Amino acid sequence: MAARTPGTPRAHLIADTALALLVERGMRGLTHRAVDERAGLPQGSTSNHARTRQALLEAAVARQAEREAKVLVPPELPVPGGGIEDLAAALALALHRHLTDHRELLVSRYELALEATRRPELRAYYDAAARQFREPLLVLMNAAGSRAPERHALSLISWSEGLMFSCVAGSYHDEVPAEAEIRRGFTELLRGMLTAEPLG
Repeated sequence: MAARTPGTPRAHLIADTALALLVERGMRGLTHRAVDERAGLPQGSTSNHARTRQALLEAAVARQAEREAKVLVPPELPVPGGGIEDLAAALALALHRHLTDHRELLVSRYELALEATRRPELRAYYDAAARQFREPLLVLMNAAGSRAPERHALSLISWSEGLMFSCVAGSYHDEVPAEAEIRRGFTELLRGMLTAEPLG
């Protein structure tokens, strides 16, 4: 996860290594010295880049969001106004890819999210980074004709988050559903939201 490649900026190397340490050792295993050692950097390099633990965590959150954006907000997302089937297929593709090819990013996300509950200054930074995932979904739900795009986006995100946790850290950790099954789940949710008569 933190392998150095030619041309990789040192900031990315440090942040990627921090995420790798979170996956392997948890929050207590993330130190400036550990990042230096794991990344093969001279001692003090990480401190020069991120002098405090808060700065190191913020760098990890920013890199986490950057890497997850490539998975969860892919170019395959349909144009706003497309049909339910296209939207369900695109969301399922992104979610299944995350569960099968990028599971380590989910573990590091959970570590950072839990730490944010104990650090208000990190909570604000974490929430700001997370908005990049919420806003495209709001656009799609608005374009799909949702009568309550905020609530419907929350429902989709919550369903997705629940599935990801169950399949990575919960009781379904060794039973990742097929992409077709995830697509079916999204289709059922979207049809219920977008075609059902509103409740009184």
